[in-house]
Formats: sequence, structure tokens, C-alpha cells
Amino acid sequence: VCLLQVNVNVNPASSQSENSVPEIRKYKKKFSSEVLCAALWGVNLLIGTDSGLVLLDRSGQGKVYHLINRRRFDQMTVLEGQNILVTISGKKRRIRVYYLSWLKQKILRSEGVEKRNGFVNVGDLQGAIHFKIVKYERIKFLVIGLESSIEIYAWAPKPYHKFMAFKSFGQLTHQPLIVDLTVEENARLKVLYGSSEGFHAIDLDSASIYDIHVPTHVQGFIVPHCIVILPNTNGMQLLLCYDNEGVYVNTYGKMTKNVVLQWGEMPTSVAYISTGQIMGWGNKAIEIRSVETGHLDGVFMHKKAQKLKFLCDRNDKVFFSSAKGGGSCQIYFMTLNKPGMPNW
Repeated sequence: VCLLQVNVNVNPASSQSENSVPEIRKYKKKFSSEVLCAALWGVNLLIGTDSGLVLLDRSGQGKVYHLINRRRFDQMTVLEGQNILVTISGKKRRIRVYYLSWLKQKILRSEGVEKRNGFVNVGDLQGAIHFKIVKYERIKFLVIGLESSIEIYAWAPKPYHKFMAFKSFGQLTHQPLIVDLTVEENARLKVLYGSSEGFHAIDLDSASIYDIHVPTHVQGFIVPHCIVILPNTNGMQLLLCYDNEGVYVNTYGKMTKNVVLQWGEMPTSVAYISTGQIMGWGNKAIEIRSVETGHLDGVFMHKKAQKLKFLCDRNDKVFFSSAKGGGSCQIYFMTLNKPGMPNW
């Protein structure tokens, strides 16, 4: 299936037949700024660029609302139940939390929008590289990778209604580029993180740090793409994706499968998506693979080479963007037929 370069209806009918091939759609809106991240808020898409925050109205005519200008947004996650948008944003790469109700007022242009009540910074953190929000029982943990440390905050409900400091691990040997948190056997919390050397873990109880996978066949640095905590393994088994491959190990670094997931080309973006599959975006194609085996479930060839970046997903919809080539970025989405996507 080719990546068709066409304008599309932003609200397509979702009457896909059981065996229809997933299709890729493109929103008409061209972004002059580089699209860096996005998050679904209801049916609509909040989009972070290198120069602001906008909302793409997916429920109607694809109207774009500019919410915050002259601020860079590198990463974001919406927590609707807590009325917050968690971001890495600004020149200092702070963890800044915006209130969704305040953003909604800006969209509706209602009276009494107070600037000072619109957001709050988490701690005095600067230089955040990546964060992950992980739910464990009724607690939401915010794990933050900084230049040489990992900070963990926990959401304190009302009356506090904010993230509060929980644990801190400083002076790390390896700079965390991606972070995650697993709960082993519903009892032990463990931070997982990827660096340019490999993948590492921190036991929260003992604060001990150890390597879980350091590739020995790679010359120089690696690019860690994502850490997948495999379902139904008590938080103990992982798929670690880096460069153009992925390895299966447990949280103690022991190989669990004698297979390596191998992408057809070096992906610019890799993501574990809600259908239980893993996707890789390369310059020539998008590949969809089984997270359990690494086997190819489907591939989409591009009409022309292009750099694409994963943004976010929900259920069977996956959103991604083109890199800023030819002066503008565009946002695409595809609807996957889950599970297993028959008859490709």
C-alpha cells in the first residue's frame, strides 16, 4: 500500500470491513513549524511544535487553534482524569504541567483566563530529556530522565493536586535518553532506562543500578528507541529496541528469546502501540511487527523516501508526522485492523 499524497476528509467514515487493509490518511493543515510531539485530548489532537502548542479539531472541519506561542514543546501526555497536560517544554526543557480547563478556556476564548493559574512546573527541574507516566494500583508515577539523574514523582490527588517528589537517583554513569518503570510480580518497582551505551535498571528499594543489555557488536553509540514491558510477564520480560533491532531480555538482563527483532532498515521512530504490536518508521517504509515474536505483520512502502516521526496512538489509531522538508510538516494517521490484521 502506498502512502498516498492526497488531501483527505478529516472525519472519515469508520465503516471498515473486517479484511480491509489499513489506510493512511493525511490532514490538510501544513505546519510551518516542526511538529515534535502530540497527544489526544478527547477526540482532538494537541500538537507540540518547536514554536508553540496548537489543537487540531478532529471532530469538525480540522480547524487549528493556537493555544501557546513562542514556546517549544518536546514531549507531552494528557491525563484527562487529573485535568492536566504534562510536558517537556521551553528553552530550559522544564517539566511543565498545564491545566486542561485553562487550555479549554483559551479555545472558547472565555472571560477570566488568568495566565498565572494556567500551569505549574514540577520541581525546579531543567534539562529534561524524556518522561514516562506509569500507573501502579491507584498511583500515577512520573519518571523523568535528566542529564545525569532520574527523578520520580507521584501524583498527589486533591487537596494537593500535583506531582510530589518520591525518589531521586543522581550521578548516573549513563545519561538516560528514554525512561520507563516496571512493577515486577506486582511488588517490586524498577526503573528501566536506555542510554547511548545500552539499557540499564535501578531497583527502587536498594537503589542498586545495573546493566540489562549493553550491545557488544556495535561500534560507538547506539540509539535507544523504546522499552517494551511485554504483556502477561509480571513486568519481568522486555523487548529493548535500539538502532535497527530489538532484543528480548528479562529485567535482570538474561536473554529470554533466542531471536532478534530486525527492521528492514534503520527506523527513525519506533513505538509499541495499543494493538499490542510494534511499529517502525523508516525512510522507505513503515513496518508493523508482532511484539511477541518480532515477525512482520505488515509493511507500507512510501512513494518517495521521507522521514516520519511517531506522535501518539489510541486503540487502533496511530498518528505520526513528516519531518520539516520543503518548508512544512504534515500529520498523518492510520487505522489498524486489530488484532492480527488478517489478509495483508
